[in-house]
Amino acid sequence: MKKKGNRKIILEDKSEFYGYGFGSRDDRICELVFNTSMTGYQEILSDPSYTDQAVVMTYPLIGNYGMAADDYETSVPSVSALIVREYNDEPSNFRSERTLGQVMEAYGIAGISGIDTRALTRSIRDYGTRRALITDADTPLPWGLAMLRDHPLPTDAVSRVSCRERQVYYHTEDIIGTGALTSYFTSKKKSRHVVAVDCGMKRNIVRSLLRRGCEVTVVPWNTPAQEIRALRPDGILVSNGPGNPEDVPETITAVRSLLGSYPVFGICLGHQILSLAYGAKTYKLKFGHRGGNHPVRDLETGRIEITSQNHSYAVYEESLADTPLRATHINLLDRTIEGVSSPSDRAFGVQYHPESAPGPQDSGYLFDRFLQLL
Repeated sequence: MKKKGNRKIILEDKSEFYGYGFGSRDDRICELVFNTSMTGYQEILSDPSYTDQAVVMTYPLIGNYGMAADDYETSVPSVSALIVREYNDEPSNFRSERTLGQVMEAYGIAGISGIDTRALTRSIRDYGTRRALITDADTPLPWGLAMLRDHPLPTDAVSRVSCRERQVYYHTEDIIGTGALTSYFTSKKKSRHVVAVDCGMKRNIVRSLLRRGCEVTVVPWNTPAQEIRALRPDGILVSNGPGNPEDVPETITAVRSLLGSYPVFGICLGHQILSLAYGAKTYKLKFGHRGGNHPVRDLETGRIEITSQNHSYAVYEESLADTPLRATHINLLDRTIEGVSSPSDRAFGVQYHPESAPGPQDSGYLFDRFLQLL
């Protein structure tokens, strides 16, 4: 490709993509993925599930509405890089407080614009997710390939993005901390207590529970089952998060110990952890599911939802045969499992994101379904 710009991406297959840097100018070794969402770059940037990944945005214009304090999904974004066709550094939005580039520089997130994102996305679709080095344009290719060869991606992403200590939120408290959500809550029923295991949880999961009148206790990813029991929950939620679900055996063990004692709801990584706790198997997808337009069929009702997704792994359908789990949802694009359930244990999980942020609102009913089990 013709050299144009001051930054470039080096892939493991020796291909190079040149562009212009924004955000942090530090070198980054990360996993290259793509997201097809047309809006919501701030929520994508601040989703902990993207830890150690470089996200290629297929929508061409990014940055045009800036960044707003109330829209973050985590307080410290951990994505490695953002790759875009056109970056806008002069946002037009009355809610904007900082530019995307300013936020990325503050949190050490590398950015490249001017990339042929269509060609890069096709490369990921054809050859799968791969590691990439984001570096200066004059970095020698042999040096870059050696860096990729000698620096494998870490496997401790969940431990780095999970909370460090227990956090409690009541239904009159805003998780962002900028104001009360009292106006959202009209129920006078006694609050139901949900313990949420934080594997890299998005804020809107907690907001979704708070809006339904719950008290939410968030605990770190490696909290033992006996400590969760001591909190006397009405139900347990296992959150989304980054990486391979097999990298968190502590969480799998804890969930396995709790099954049958409490209703359990797993979201994304939590869905995979729930499945592994029952003895099912997971595998890595070729290029994953990331975007806000994935059609999913509810096998019980026949209803089709348009869903928000962000994951690299899925559950082997065949591995459910020897478990109490049954498939409840299926992806209509590639027929992968999108939901499982064990009615006798009051446990279920979905591979997609009912809290959206960003994305369609079709799947919010799943929080209501969870609360009905409490």
